[in-house]
Amino acid sequence: MQEKIYSDEAAGPVVLRKSARARRLSIRVHPEKGVTVTIPWPVRYETGLAFFRERREWVLDALERQRKRLSTLDTELPEGETVETLRRKAKAYLPGRLAALAERYGFRYGRVTIKHNASNWGSCSTRGNINLNLNLMRLPVPLQDYVLLHELTHLHHPDHGMGFHVELERLLADHFAAHLEDPAFRACLPAIGATRARYRITHVLEKEVRRYRLR
Repeated sequence: MQEKIYSDEAAGPVVLRKSARARRLSIRVHPEKGVTVTIPWPVRYETGLAFFRERREWVLDALERQRKRLSTLDTELPEGETVETLRRKAKAYLPGRLAALAERYGFRYGRVTIKHNASNWGSCSTRGNINLNLNLMRLPVPLQDYVLLHELTHLHHPDHGMGFHVELERLLADHFAAHLEDPAFRACLPAIGATRARYRITHVLEKEVRRYRLR
């Protein structure tokens, strides 16, 4: 990839990025990463900049909506909490929760490591070792369990293909059915019932997890 930076007074830095894989001009707006215009390789940077300028008002509106939404989220540590207290709580709780889910659904894994990073909520290595982010302790229980089941499913499906989604959705459906007495799980049901996504539970929980920023 090659890129140039255009500075817009209101939108800030606008990345004009050429991509050999792109088939059309597109704009991505992110509240923290800013604005990126993807340009097919044969197309001139000037054409990409003109594309941005034509859609500048939409971009500014999108940035404002995203920033307002993020400002309402719980992005701070709970009162009295520190990273180290979260780490202790995560080490005391998450490995046991993961083990219980693995036993229920017949998964076998290697090591479990609690980490603090800003790139993901969890990961599963090709050797079957699972890493979990201590920030999972900031999430409601249904979202914690979603991440744990997500990583366990990667033991069978290392990618995010159809097989992965089919198995994860099946696990989540069973898990929700077993916890309908829990108000935290019941609170998710209206959104799950309203979505038209193919994998409804996965879609709703993934969307909710994205509302929380890693830090």
